[in-house]
Amino acid sequence: MNILIVGANGKIARQLIKILAEEKDYHITAMIRKEEQAAELKELGADETIVSNLEGDISSVFEAQEAVVFAAGSGGHTGADKTILIDLWGARKAVDAAKEHGARRFLMVGSMRSSNPDEGPDSMKHYFVAKKLADEYLQHSGLNYTIVRPGRLTDHTPSGKVRIAPALGELGEVTRTDIAEVLARSIKAETTFFKAFDVIDGDIDIEKAVQSM
Repeated sequence: MNILIVGANGKIARQLIKILAEEKDYHITAMIRKEEQAAELKELGADETIVSNLEGDISSVFEAQEAVVFAAGSGGHTGADKTILIDLWGARKAVDAAKEHGARRFLMVGSMRSSNPDEGPDSMKHYFVAKKLADEYLQHSGLNYTIVRPGRLTDHTPSGKVRIAPALGELGEVTRTDIAEVLARSIKAETTFFKAFDVIDGDIDIEKAVQSM
């Protein structure tokens, strides 16, 4: 399967590349912003890299891609303007490009609090609103989507165990590596088709949790 990872130099995406490369079932294209990122991502397992900017024309990057993982984000060090341009507008452009070129699957890394931005801190409300609108755009696109909404992301040692539900009703932490594993297991899992769900640390093996959705 040809799979495009948007935001491939991010921490979740880098872990996802490593996981997918081990499975030998994917031809991995990593979309990056800077050429100097290419060598390391190929070492991680990407088959090829394409330099492109979500703030520009990205349509051609999606040619011949059967699945897309949108793991891009403006980052906590940027302002609301970049959040709108990357997390919302960039995501919408990626959805449109995936449709234009006939991709079958689109997976999005979202955020738990995006389901109700008013519940989050005021300083982050613009981010949660952007993620909510991006999620809704994907859900109404007609693409076979999966939206994975992690809790607070950490770089702790992954446990391989999570809690997954459409709405968990409580906040929690989850490692970036475990989220990457959830994404990898969700690509072909029919239980996750046309679904959005929260993910935090838990006591259920990831494979089993994904299959139980």
